[in-house]
Amino acid sequence: MISLVALDMAGTTIDDGGTVYDALEQSVVEAGASVAPADLQTWMGTDKVEAITALLRLGDVTPTDELVAATFDRFRQFLRLAYGTNPPTAIEGAEAALSELRRRGVKVALTTGFDDEVAYPLLEALGWTIGSGADCTVDAVVTTSDVPVGRPAPYMIFRAMEATGVQNVAEVLVAGDTVVDIQAGRNAGAVACGVLTGKADRATLEAQDYDHLLGSVAEIPGLPELSA
Repeated sequence: MISLVALDMAGTTIDDGGTVYDALEQSVVEAGASVAPADLQTWMGTDKVEAITALLRLGDVTPTDELVAATFDRFRQFLRLAYGTNPPTAIEGAEAALSELRRRGVKVALTTGFDDEVAYPLLEALGWTIGSGADCTVDAVVTTSDVPVGRPAPYMIFRAMEATGVQNVAEVLVAGDTVVDIQAGRNAGAVACGVLTGKADRATLEAQDYDHLLGSVAEIPGLPELSA
């Protein structure tokens, strides 16, 4: 029985048109690093400070604390500008899936490679609310501000369990559009799912150790673990 579904945000439940990818690439390139598409894909879904540090190093730029902080600030600036011009929307079918899961009594949490300063304004722009009430969108949100290390470490999933009162990791299903989403789910011992609504292609996700590979989160309520 699944008691908690923990879902990634951008690319999984939220369609931002690939803005996170673009902002990460632009900020690192502006800092003087070259970015290989494969490296960018590898670090998507992780804590963005960690991603910037790694991408600068891979791009032959020394990631000093000052440069990483400045690059992260530029990343957030790029996001704000892009979201102001092209506001993100819910992935098709995502809101209905979240509502259906919560109607069945399944807790729903969002986890993200964003920190609080990025994640909460994004949710506010969508009109998504957090809480246990029937009129809320999700039960909990966990960002990189809440954990010492981001994905593929399982800590955000464990924090989501803590926030929703779920004690058994076997009752948790995790889904996301990046390699590290799947790895974090597997590292937590949860049911791990990949979704194909992000930038990662099928071959990239199929190479991972997953339980289900889905077209989108809209398919989650129909999974065997949730259809009983």
